[in-house]
Amino acid sequence: MRVLVVEDETRAAALLRRGLVEEGFAVDIGSDGVDAVWQASEVAYYVIVLDLMLPGIDGFEVCRRLRADGRWAPVLMLTARGEIADRIRGLNVGADDYLPKPFSFGELVARLRALMRRGAVARPAVLEVGGLRLDPAARTASRDETPLDLSSKEFALLEYLMRHPGEVLTRTVIMEYVWDFASDATSNVVDQYVAYLRRKIDKPFGVPQVEMVRGAGYRLRAGTGQQRLG
Repeated sequence: MRVLVVEDETRAAALLRRGLVEEGFAVDIGSDGVDAVWQASEVAYYVIVLDLMLPGIDGFEVCRRLRADGRWAPVLMLTARGEIADRIRGLNVGADDYLPKPFSFGELVARLRALMRRGAVARPAVLEVGGLRLDPAARTASRDETPLDLSSKEFALLEYLMRHPGEVLTRTVIMEYVWDFASDATSNVVDQYVAYLRRKIDKPFGVPQVEMVRGAGYRLRAGTGQQRLG
């Protein structure tokens, strides 16, 4: 199985390559961010091992560009940084897992095999459905390029709907995603927040995207829809 290792430190790259070859992988090496983007765009790798600190463009930007270009090979990000903020940023730009340096080679291999079992599944860093666009990392949302001013709960609700376009989501399922276990939220609260959300993402634009499915729940139209609001 073919793996891309992106590491600018020559000795570290050589050690990783040797170890992975011994484990049965075919390994290509990338030494900087620009080369990594080119290589991953030309070859369908099973998994990518991506160092965070790279010359040219860093690992964050490499991952962001690959996801924006529709390249969904699982990415394991390596970082010498221990800050949680960096880990969160890496996951938000599309990385699938991270491993702080120094690390156990055995753990690296186990994580790579786990990622390969998952496969290259589309996990866009920015969600787009119809005229809606939502960036979870930047915490921004817009419709038809018009910024939306959403509360944290409205944002979470819209993100969940946008991750499941065209699917009917029950109030219970929505509640489990948007509200935590300690909350005393009820299905009426879900209805209330859907109403809040509709006022912001539907009413000003005249064409609804969030619709109620009687007796079932709510659905986000996969397209922009044709039925105008009265």
